[in-house]
Amino acid sequence: MPPPADAKAPGAPAPPLAHAEADLDDVRLHYVTAGEGPAVVLLHGWPQTWYMWRHVIPGLARRFRVIAPDLRGLGDSSRPEGGYDKKTVAGDVWRLVHGVLGERSLFVVGHDWGGPVAFALAAQHRDAVRRLAILDVPVPGDGTPVFYDNRWHHGLHWEPGLAEALTAGREDVYLGFFYRTWGERPDAISPEAQAEYLRAYRQPGAMRAGFEYYRAMRQDIIDNEVFLAQGKLPMPVLCWGGAVARGRGMRAIDSWRRVASDVRGGVVGGCGHWIAEERPDWVADQLLSFFGEGQDPG
Repeated sequence: MPPPADAKAPGAPAPPLAHAEADLDDVRLHYVTAGEGPAVVLLHGWPQTWYMWRHVIPGLARRFRVIAPDLRGLGDSSRPEGGYDKKTVAGDVWRLVHGVLGERSLFVVGHDWGGPVAFALAAQHRDAVRRLAILDVPVPGDGTPVFYDNRWHHGLHWEPGLAEALTAGREDVYLGFFYRTWGERPDAISPEAQAEYLRAYRQPGAMRAGFEYYRAMRQDIIDNEVFLAQGKLPMPVLCWGGAVARGRGMRAIDSWRRVASDVRGGVVGGCGHWIAEERPDWVADQLLSFFGEGQDPG
């Protein structure tokens, strides 16, 4: 079921959005594309879907081919029993953008769990990923416990079956808490966006799939330590942490400086964890400038 038709930037007409699905044998990915040019891949977090980028896509699509998938198990993608470690999820993304869509080089943006997926993608395809932009998330296995700081829900989500039982039929209560309290304002996630996310996460198996992203963290740390043994990421990284509420602040960029050689960014004011929804025009401008530096002249 396609999301609501309000996926457009405030004050500007929405570019054409194309919804499609890719059958990758073990998983079926729903994804959205818009625009033409070098590929920009947008990787969402929890408890969101591709729809979190709806106000960022129009600005990017004027100069880039934007690809925004629903990650394995989430949104309108299928929900396999396993494969929620970020190395496997990154493999899904690569099979989509390279194998199905034919892209050979990428700019990649990740928020929340999309950030560790972006790290795993870049670590495995260092020549193909040209630049990374990261919003408010550190890297598991960076050598510190920063990933767990100020995140009480990790422990709950790790317990197999418990989080599913507690939240079944109460998705609006549980997810609504995060939407209301992790931004600068309680309305940082609009009512329309909340309704779309709840539609997605009320589907059978969707909450379990989201919790599996947390349960795979031990494997993520093992995999990332192997990646880092090959050296830091060589491509430029732009990282911004949220300033208030449950935003990561400088802890996000400090983490990425431990795993990449060229990291810029800092703390963005006026928002918490939901940076792309709280300041979408600012995010689009930052991405256009940063990725524009990485484009071939001519």
